[in-house]
Amino acid sequence: MSKRDLKKYVSELKKTELEEQIIELYDKFKEVKTYYNFVFNPNETNLLKDAKLKISNEYFPIRGKRPKMRRSVAQKFIKHFILLGVDAFIIADVMLYSIEIAQSLSSEKEINQVAFYKSMINSFEQAVSFMIEKGILYEFKSRVVAIQRESETQKWPNFYEFNAVVERFDY
Repeated sequence: MSKRDLKKYVSELKKTELEEQIIELYDKFKEVKTYYNFVFNPNETNLLKDAKLKISNEYFPIRGKRPKMRRSVAQKFIKHFILLGVDAFIIADVMLYSIEIAQSLSSEKEINQVAFYKSMINSFEQAVSFMIEKGILYEFKSRVVAIQRESETQKWPNFYEFNAVVERFDY
């Protein structure tokens, strides 16, 4: 069904029929329920706290297991926040936090996985691009530069790529 067809269908419904359908969607689909819960109670502080807790648990597990270091956990939160329409500052904060927590682990424990460093530069590039797109890079510049410097301090094999990203927006 195209959007045009959907608009036509919705316009032909009576108000009560439309209300019933929305309630049914709310009951049937978790995503719809999540969306409406956020729209009517946009508690971004709790969303941010929950995201940071789960991301940090990937690198510093609470139950004493070894860290999983999955970038995908942070990416799911970021994608979810974007879909919900969460404030860009909060999304940028989560993006940078996921890299910062990974750097914290890296400073304590040597990581010999090339994929780890590749995923961190991908996250860094995405975060900087997102902040440039939203016009909020200036507010996060000190954290971005700190991440870049930390990659160099820890002698990450791809620290020069972090430098290149910062040099692009620095001039």
